[in-house]
Amino acid sequence: MHLFIRLGGGSYIRCPPLPTVASCWLEAGAISMNIPRLAANGVPIVPAGNGLAYALRFSTIKGNAPLRVLFEPVGVDMDQSQPAVRTVLFTGATMIAFASNSLLCRLALQHASIDAASFSSIRLISGAAMLAVLARLGTGRAQQARADWLAATMLFTYVAFFSFAYLTVSASTGALILFGAVQLTMFGAGLQAGEQFAALAWFGLALALAGLIYLVSPGITAPTPSGALLMGAAGVSWGVYSLRGRGVANPLAATAGNFLRAAPMALVLSLLLHGRFHAAPAGMALAITSGAVTSGIGYVIWYEALKGLSAMRAATVQLSVPPIAAFGAVPLLSEAITMRLVFASAAILGGIAMALTSRTQSKHTAPLSDQGPKSRQ
Repeated sequence: MHLFIRLGGGSYIRCPPLPTVASCWLEAGAISMNIPRLAANGVPIVPAGNGLAYALRFSTIKGNAPLRVLFEPVGVDMDQSQPAVRTVLFTGATMIAFASNSLLCRLALQHASIDAASFSSIRLISGAAMLAVLARLGTGRAQQARADWLAATMLFTYVAFFSFAYLTVSASTGALILFGAVQLTMFGAGLQAGEQFAALAWFGLALALAGLIYLVSPGITAPTPSGALLMGAAGVSWGVYSLRGRGVANPLAATAGNFLRAAPMALVLSLLLHGRFHAAPAGMALAITSGAVTSGIGYVIWYEALKGLSAMRAATVQLSVPPIAAFGAVPLLSEAITMRLVFASAAILGGIAMALTSRTQSKHTAPLSDQGPKSRQ
């Protein structure tokens, strides 16, 4: 059969004849979106291309090896001048929100305003409440998403490891370890799925890994081994959580559901560690801010920003989170920017940037000239 893809700008392209398939994923750079059902004459709607090459990955009903078809969008007619400022503002606000999670957590735990388990519980509960309200306001009713308990568990482990790591790790170092572990997890998943990396990508990944090793290696300014290990585990958990969330039909409803399912897990952890419980009003306020504002509202703003970002830009712009956290920690937490942090940041962020660039450039192909018909066929 022929599969017609309708782009967000209203244009069509046609893929080559395809076998009967059981499932389909649309890939663009580092982002993958699931197309749940494919009718023989169906026309799945996907975001506009922004000049990226896409890849369709199919799993055949007979269980054969996945088939990959590369194509590029054609005839996209989008006026991107007006939403450009909106996208820049939303993206900037989101990066500040993501960096603020590190600052808020470290600020609360550094002064012993709250214990780590209670911070995790309050963050998840307040985040779930905010996301539920936003999901209801956005649709007029609360939408139900498919329960994904593995995603919820990964969210819980991320928040818990994140909080306990910041008992001993500085905000800037923690943000860098977290970001590096997340990106390495995402690249590892791509490698396991059979993605081919160019030589530049391998060099970039090796450079990023070397930067992480240097950052946590023994020394006067090195983070504690336990704190670095916990933050690395938090990064892996967040990477797996991100992979589980790719392609969900309603990301806001899915995120709200995951927060709701993760909150009881955090409460159980708080009960198990009740002997360490302490929560001053200032610590509780910081946890609520982290959950409801920088996590809850931050994710909603990020979903809006993604509408105007290509996959490459969405991945690359997140390179700004560790530097924002590092510079924010100077006045808020009186943290110093050490040479170890500077050199490690250059290696980790530069290596990941090289890998992302090479990964996207390797997915190019000649565009198909056939456009789809004006009616469904």
